Amino acid sequence: MGEFKKLFPDIVVPDPAGSETMSGTEELTKATNEPPVPPPSAMTRPEGKIAAKADLQNVTQHNGIAIEISPKQITVKMPKNETDIQFIRTFKYVRWNSNKFCWAIPNYGKNIDLLKNYFGQRITNIKTIIALSPNPALNYAATEFITVLPSLDEVNDDEIAAFKQWMEHKRYSESTIKTYIQAITTFLRFIKPKRSTEATNDDMVRFVHQYMLPKKLSQSYQNQAVNAAKLFFETVQGSMFITEQIDRPRPEHKLPNVLSKEDVAAILQASQNLKHRTMLSLIYACGLRRGELLNLKPENVDAKRHLLIIVNAKGKKDRVIPISDKVIVMLREYYKIYRPRIWLFEGQGPGTQYSETSLQKVLKHALDHVKIKKPVTLHWLRHSYATHLLEAGTDLRYIQELLGHKSSKTTEIYTHVCEQSLLKISSPFDNLQKYYVHLKVYKACQNSWLYAPLSVMRCIYKGVSGYQKSQYTIRFFNTIIFNEYHRFKWNCQIA
Repeated sequence: MGEFKKLFPDIVVPDPAGSETMSGTEELTKATNEPPVPPPSAMTRPEGKIAAKADLQNVTQHNGIAIEISPKQITVKMPKNETDIQFIRTFKYVRWNSNKFCWAIPNYGKNIDLLKNYFGQRITNIKTIIALSPNPALNYAATEFITVLPSLDEVNDDEIAAFKQWMEHKRYSESTIKTYIQAITTFLRFIKPKRSTEATNDDMVRFVHQYMLPKKLSQSYQNQAVNAAKLFFETVQGSMFITEQIDRPRPEHKLPNVLSKEDVAAILQASQNLKHRTMLSLIYACGLRRGELLNLKPENVDAKRHLLIIVNAKGKKDRVIPISDKVIVMLREYYKIYRPRIWLFEGQGPGTQYSETSLQKVLKHALDHVKIKKPVTLHWLRHSYATHLLEAGTDLRYIQELLGHKSSKTTEIYTHVCEQSLLKISSPFDNLQKYYVHLKVYKACQNSWLYAPLSVMRCIYKGVSGYQKSQYTIRFFNTIIFNEYHRFKWNCQIA
């Protein structure tokens, strides 16, 4: 009886005095009117209930909200719910990350508090990523520059091949794939013997200081390397690389290089070969990129409508460009002689595409012939096309469509190099000459008997218009030259 009270102190058991002696189990049954309770050792939980509870935990975890907080971004993973999605969309600059299947929200203001207040108990996991502190061990001033890189192993080759296949699946352009593969290959060779899963943000900093800067690689290449790293490490499982904390270089604000119309005409006439002259002329006449020119096919030229159709250009966009009668005549002469099969401009073999290297050599040969010492590239012709259109009075919106720019801000840069607009601006230095004359006369008369009339003239200037000022100035200086003080006095009185 004492053991039962120790196990179940809340159950009141009546005193069995005066009753017949019963077994422990019968006494317990009679006192509580309940079936006998088996000892703890005999209690077993059905396996079905254990499995049901585990499934319930999985469902709860699956339906919960997971939040990851970094210094610059808040990542929210949640099940699909239209009400929750509408709430997430209320945040400014929110975007959906299709690679990680999560929402990315900027980490500023009260965004974290708003998320916690809205989701409340549904949040099952909150992870905070601490910002990386500067590593004092990285002494860049005393660090040796690395110029020779080791080769990659089979694991890296497989990762790069998978990364390339992923970009092809996402329909990235061939130029972007080639650039990103080259950049990430160089970075993985730089961090050897580390694996890609062991790479950190400090490795990217060392890559810039020990490899890019000594080689004097451009800022655009550094940006491309950052883009490649962000894209690559988002696809690597178990990576220690925090893509949100990669610092980019400060943006450059370079003006486009523009050729004069005389230089453009000289370059186009320098090519004696009809194919070479037609290619360079088409780049300038339509403002094409070199890749757009080489990807042209004969069916892209609509001679009846005087249009050139650019298919699948930069940004996966198509556009239509008007072409003049002179360009159509040149293309017809070229077509009669060369008879292209697949591409409008083909290489030496029939049906082969003309290469970018050969096209650049065509321009270099023309520059050598006209003796232009400027570092002209094929893109200069595109810049010249846009600038000359702007100088001719073409609306900036039309130029944006002709060039295929996504943003008008990209096209507005040509207003800084438009010669016609710049020539209308007069320098304030040119207007200083007349003030030099006034100042000399004033200083000459300051200590003379004409100082008082000068003071009177200053008082008159305060209340008259610009035209009247000029008239008074002419009359005043004539008075000084001919020493007609009395006439000057009467003029001041009349005024």
